[in-house]
Formats: sequence, C-alpha cells, structure tokens
Amino acid sequence: MGDTVVLNPGLGVGHLVPMVELARPFLRGGLAVTVIVNVPPGKATDTSAAVARAAAANPSVRFHVLPTPPDADADAVAPDAAEAPNPFVLLRRMNAPLRDYLRSVLPSVRALVLDMFCFCADAVDVAADLGVPVYVFYTGSASSLAVNLYLPRMQAQIGDASLGEIGDAPLSFPGNRPFKPTDLPGLALDRHNEVYKSFLHAFQRIPESRGIVINRFEWLEGRALRALRDGACVPGRATPPVYCVGPMISAGGGGGGGEEKKHECLAWLDAQPEKSVVFLCFGSMGTFPKTQLEEIAVGMERSGQRFLWVVQSPRSADGGPDLLADALAEPDLAALLPEGFLERTGGRGLVVKSWAPQADVLRHRATGAFVTHCGWNSTLEAIVAGQPLICWPLYAEQRQNKVFVVEEMGAGVEMAGYDGEVVAAAEVEAKVRWVMESKGGEALRERAMAAKEKALEALQEGGASRTAFAEFLRDL
Repeated sequence: MGDTVVLNPGLGVGHLVPMVELARPFLRGGLAVTVIVNVPPGKATDTSAAVARAAAANPSVRFHVLPTPPDADADAVAPDAAEAPNPFVLLRRMNAPLRDYLRSVLPSVRALVLDMFCFCADAVDVAADLGVPVYVFYTGSASSLAVNLYLPRMQAQIGDASLGEIGDAPLSFPGNRPFKPTDLPGLALDRHNEVYKSFLHAFQRIPESRGIVINRFEWLEGRALRALRDGACVPGRATPPVYCVGPMISAGGGGGGGEEKKHECLAWLDAQPEKSVVFLCFGSMGTFPKTQLEEIAVGMERSGQRFLWVVQSPRSADGGPDLLADALAEPDLAALLPEGFLERTGGRGLVVKSWAPQADVLRHRATGAFVTHCGWNSTLEAIVAGQPLICWPLYAEQRQNKVFVVEEMGAGVEMAGYDGEVVAAAEVEAKVRWVMESKGGEALRERAMAAKEKALEALQEGGASRTAFAEFLRDL
C-alpha cells in the first residue's frame, strides 16, 4: 500500500458526506484514501445507506468499518437520564479499534484527518501515540468555527453562569456579527450539559492539530477567516494553519443507486417551468411533529406555488437530532398531512418520503428557492446552485448559519417564528410568496447567483480552493 490518508468522519451523515468529498482531491494528488466508518451498536441508522451510496459513487476510496466494542452501547448514554444520549462517549470507546487499525497499516499512513467531534473523544491522542500527524476537517462554516474556538474563553469569562442565564444582550465573538445567546446551539446554553462539556473540550484541543481544513472558500467568510488567521479565536495560543478547500458537497448523480435509476422527483422536476419550484428539505435529522407538518402543508397550499417537499416521520416534539437514534420509519403521509392535501396539490406539488437527492434538486433548472434548516452542507449546496434560502434553523450551529446567510450574505430570509412552538401557515405562505414573487426575493436570487460564481471560481484549476488544497498537500 502506498501513502494513505485516513479520514475519520465521526458520527452522522452530515459529517460523512463532506468527508467523502474531501477524499477526491487526495486521490487526485496521488494518495490512497481510507474512510473510517463508526456505526452505533445495534442501531439501524441511515449511516449504512449513506455509506453504500458513497462507496458506489467513489470506488477508489476504501471504507473500513471499525468493530464496535461490546460495551459501547451501555456507555453511549447521558449521565442524566433527562438528557439525550452523548454520542461522544461512543466515539471515545471507538479509540481502541481505531488504534488497532492504524497500527495494522503503519507505516503507510501519511496523516489522520479527524472530524471536529473526534476531538471530543481525544482521538488525537491515538494518533500522537503512533506518531501519525493529525489534521481536523471542520464541516461547518468559518464563522461557527471562530465562535466555537472562542467559546471556552467566553464560558470562562462568565464564570459559573450558563450562557442561557445571562439575558438577551448580544454576544461578541471574533469574526462574527454580534448575536443573541439563543442563536448558539441549545446545548451551549447550559454549562452543566455533558455534551456541551465534551464540545468545549474538543475546541480546546483542536489547536493541537497540525492544521484545520475548512469546507468553505476564501471569498465567502472573509471576516471570520481573518479572525482565525490573526489568532483572535484562541488568544494566548498558536492557531494552526487554516486551509479553505470548499465548497465540498455531494456530486449528485440521481441518488437512486446508480445512473440507470433516476429518482422520481427529478423526473417530476423535468416537467416543471424554470425556477418555479420551492424545495423544502430539512436534512437527515430534521423532523417536525404532525402539528407543524400540517401548518407547512396549509401554507404551501395557500401560497399557490409549485413545491417539492421531503417529509420525514416525526422523531421528537422539537425536531432535535439524535445521532444514536434508530432509523425513522417511512412516513404515513395520509396520517401526517391534512386530509385531501395530496389530492388538491397533486398538479403542482410533489411530496417525497424521507429522502431526495438534494444536490441534484438544487441544481435543477426548475428549482427556484430552498426552504432549509441551514445545515452547512445544505447551505453550501444552495450556494453552489445559486438558490435563495428561506432559513428555518432547527439545531446545532444552524442559527448561527442563519445569521450569516441573512445578515452577512444577504442571500436568504428568516422564517419568522422558527424558535417558537409552531411556525404558522400564514408565515409559510407569506415568506414563500415573497421570495418567489417580489422584487426583494429577486434581489436575494441575484446575490445567491453572485455567490455561486465565486464558488465555481474557487474550484477551478488555479482557483483559491484548489491552491489551498495543494498547499495542504505540501504541508502533510
């Protein structure tokens, strides 16, 4: 085996997909690539389906499933039963099989690239013990990276208080516009939350890496990038080199398990007018309760707009993520949506169960707007496609991404009420109509198209992202 780069995406499809995309430029650079797969024990998650799709689309990449320690399932629970399971406990248990695997392929391993959450589990120590250089691949935005690296300092400044207890005064983080504490991930609002403690630990350790690879491009977040490179985010410590190599997103390809099989929604889009369809999709872990699904349905019906909507079965009342949850059952659309909705909107709308090839949909000529949870993968896919965004953040750093898209880029608009119990049908109707019919919506689209051009320039031969990756390879 020649020189190999080992990529460990941690847990979750949202982290696997961009890590697999990162494999491609390594292959172009003449290196072999192995992607580590961590599978929660006894859980039929959608990870297996995502890995199968990734393996089929990337035959030159090796996928290695780590054996799960027999006691890992018992460890992957929160100390407080009222909290969600702590996935970082499971990742820590995966360090032993990771060490065994790396030892078995030494000395061919040129570098280990870890997902940011692997630092919660101290996987960096595994590499250090074996003398393997470690880099971090940050799958979020540069703005959220700047916040997260500074968060341990911010927490120390407020002492024993939690960020959720200090009021609504805007917080000032390096490289970001001031924002409310409630725009932070929910777990960051409680300093006693065990997942939050793991999170802080990770970002205290990330500066120990040899470099930080970010899934973004130079033009997109200049303010945050300057703060990172100036050392403002980790005062008193050296900041590793930052390599902006994105946007790395799904290459698309129909998403039906092979080129011979085209997803039904793409065939439906082929029959729609240009830029006429509103696409609603909320990521692999974004779900809504029945009451919210009904409001969305009523709003879309009243809007009169064409739409393509991906609906998942409800997972929880708040739609929050759980990386250790069982796969969701296929949604019963007749039970979840208002009576007669599918029949009344059948001529101009399509509801898809559970999953759609998002990158292909966003790039389709018929798609005209994107209602999204603002996950960074989805945000990048929308930018590359030149789509205006209707922002409906649900969890994690998505509220920060919303602030960036709406206030910094000017390529999106907020779905008002997203942080309440239910977004009303009237708001869904009004916001969709505004984006699709008004001059304000057209201005969003123009700014989104300008961002698309910059993204494509970065990925061209000699572009900023290609140049940054070449520099990264030289530094390995």
